Amino acid sequence: MRRIDRRSFVLPLLLLGACFAAQAHKHDGAPHKRGDAAAVPPGAVEVKLDEAVLAKLPQVKAEGMAHGRKLACEGVALVDLLRASGAMPAEPLRGAQLSRMAQVRARDGYRAAFSLGELDPSLGNRPVVLTRRCNGAELPAEDGPWRLIVPGESRPARWVRQVESIRVSDAEV
Repeated sequence: MRRIDRRSFVLPLLLLGACFAAQAHKHDGAPHKRGDAAAVPPGAVEVKLDEAVLAKLPQVKAEGMAHGRKLACEGVALVDLLRASGAMPAEPLRGAQLSRMAQVRARDGYRAAFSLGELDPSLGNRPVVLTRRCNGAELPAEDGPWRLIVPGESRPARWVRQVESIRVSDAEV
């Protein structure tokens, strides 16, 4: 019986491993670039709740239960507002963008956070709606002027009422 020398397998295995590694670092046919600074806005981005910008965005509907009340609301998708504000790129997220988050703050100091990855339609695709109108009327003062609706969550803990600011920044670790 012929004996096989193990050293004859080393070079082909190394080449095969290099091919798999090269494929693993590709995204949509393009090589992954570390530190692509053009895709990541430097530092924090304050998202303005600007009526002119919001009026240009598509209206979406969101429904759910909060504090024993059924809400049927219409507003703008948070992801659309972030993109229109330059706080999130229009193309699918990758690299350093995946560590960024949107923090929503209410007048009373309440805060909720969303990773950009969970909002990105190509990744988490979580629907989050910023609204001024629910059940056919403007929000009451104790809920408005802006409110977040997050359909599909088990409880409305991130349904922020009295939204006063939205800030996108790197996640602190």
